[in-house]
Amino acid sequence: MSLMLENLKFAMGLSPIADGLDGTKRSDVYSLRAHGRILFVVAMGVATGGTATTVLTVNACDNVTPSNRTTIPFWYREIIGTTNVGDTDGAITRAAAAGFTTTAGGAKIVLVEADAKDVAAASVNSTYGNHFVELNSVEGVNDPVVTSIVAILGGGPNRYAKQINATVIV
Repeated sequence: MSLMLENLKFAMGLSPIADGLDGTKRSDVYSLRAHGRILFVVAMGVATGGTATTVLTVNACDNVTPSNRTTIPFWYREIIGTTNVGDTDGAITRAAAAGFTTTAGGAKIVLVEADAKDVAAASVNSTYGNHFVELNSVEGVNDPVVTSIVAILGGGPNRYAKQINATVIV
C-alpha cells in the first residue's frame, strides 16, 4: 500500500478554469480537526500577457460558512516554469498574515502550507473550535491565467491509516 495515499487527504479547491483567480476568490473551507497541516497547491498556466500577480493569504475561519475570518501566517514556495513545464524551486519562505504576492507571469506552481496550530491560535470567535481554514486570493495584476487549486491535508495527532479518509469539506 502507498503511505502517501493512505496518510494524506486530497480535496479539490478549484477545478482548472480560465481566469481562475480573477478578482477576489476563496477556496472551500476545510476542517483541520483531524489534520496537523494543510498544503494548497495552486497550479497556474501561462499568463496571456506575462504580468499576472496574485496576493495569497490564509484565513482561519469560525465555521464552515464563515462570518469571522482572521488571516494567519503560513509557509510558501513558488516553483517556476516556462510555457508549460518547469521545476525551478524558489525558497521556502514564511509569510506574515498579510500574505505575499506571487511572481509576475504564469506557468508556475505555488505551494501554500498552513499549520493547524496557527489556525487554532487565531481569534475568530468560534463556538466550534478553531480548526477551519481557507485560501484567499486577490488578483494583483489582471492577466487571465488558467488556474487550479488542490488541498492536501495530513499530519498531526488523530491521523490513522484508513482506506477511505473522512471528508474535510463539511
